[in-house]
Amino acid sequence: MENQTEVSDFILLGLTNLKGLKHLLFPFFLLLYIANVLGNGAIIVMIVAEPRLHTPMYFFLGNLSSLDICFSTVAVPKMLSGFLSENQTISFAGCLAQLHFFHLLGSSEAMLLAVMAYDRYVAICNPLRYRLVMSPQTCLLLAAATWSIGFLHALMSTVMICRLHFCGPNLVYHFFCDIKPLLSLACSSTHLNLTLLNIDAGVLGLSSFILTLFSYIYIISFLLLKVHSQESRRKAFSTCASHLTVVFLFYMPSISNYMISFPGFPSERDMIPTLMYCIITPVLNPLIYTLKNKEVKSTLKKFLNRKLFPERI
Repeated sequence: MENQTEVSDFILLGLTNLKGLKHLLFPFFLLLYIANVLGNGAIIVMIVAEPRLHTPMYFFLGNLSSLDICFSTVAVPKMLSGFLSENQTISFAGCLAQLHFFHLLGSSEAMLLAVMAYDRYVAICNPLRYRLVMSPQTCLLLAAATWSIGFLHALMSTVMICRLHFCGPNLVYHFFCDIKPLLSLACSSTHLNLTLLNIDAGVLGLSSFILTLFSYIYIISFLLLKVHSQESRRKAFSTCASHLTVVFLFYMPSISNYMISFPGFPSERDMIPTLMYCIITPVLNPLIYTLKNKEVKSTLKKFLNRKLFPERI
C-alpha cells in the first residue's frame, strides 16, 4: 500500500453517457423532483396548519413526507447536474457525506414504515386504548428512535467505507455514491464490509419489513373475523391498502438492492431499484395517502379555499 496513491475524488458516471438521452432525462427527473417537493411539502404544511390532523397517524405521515423530500434531495440534484455536464466529479468527503445522509434517511424511512404499521394496528385492533398507547410522548419517542437507528446505521456504513483504501480507478458506475459501487473500487479487502452489509440489511431492512407485514396481516385477519360493519371494514381496508402500497414500493427494491448480491458488484443493476425508492416512491406517496383519504382531501380543499379565497371564509 505504500506505493499506492489515495483517490481524492470520484467521477459519477450517472444513468447514461448518451448526450441525447441526457437531454430527455433531465426535464423528466426535474419534474419528478419538483412534484416530490411540492406534494410532500403540501402534506407537511397541511398537517402543521390543520388542528384536526394533529393525530399520531398524521404526525408519522408528516415525518414520512419530510424524509421523502430529504431522501431525494441527497441524490437527485447531483444527478440532475450530471445530465448537464460531461464529468460529474465529487470529492471523497462529499462522497462520504452523500452516502451517510442517503443511508440515514433511507434506513429511518424503513423503520418509520414499521412504526406506522404499528400505529394502524393499535388504532384498528385496540381502538379503546389507542390514545393511551399512542400518546404524544410515545409518538415523539418512536419518531426519535427511527431517526436514531437510521443515524447509527449510516454512521457504521460511513466508518466502514472510511477504513478502505482507494487507489484508482475512481469511476463510480452510479448516479450517486452508494456502498456497493464504492466497494467495487476499493484496493483493500472488502470482506468485512460485505459481511456487515448483509447482516445490517438483514437485521434492519428485513426485520422491519417482516414486522410491518405481520402487523397488516393481523389487521386484515382482525377486520375479517371480528369487524362486522361494512363501513368500518371499508374505511380500515382503504387506509391499510394505501399504507401497504407504500410499503411494497419502498421495501421490495431496497431489499433486492442490498440483500441480493451479485458477483463483481454490477451496480448497473442497482440503478433501477434505487430510482424506484429514491425518486419514484417519494413522488407517489402524497398521491397514495391522499387519493383514498376523504379526511385529507376535505382538509386540503378547506385549506386551499382559506388561503386562496380568504374573503369567502
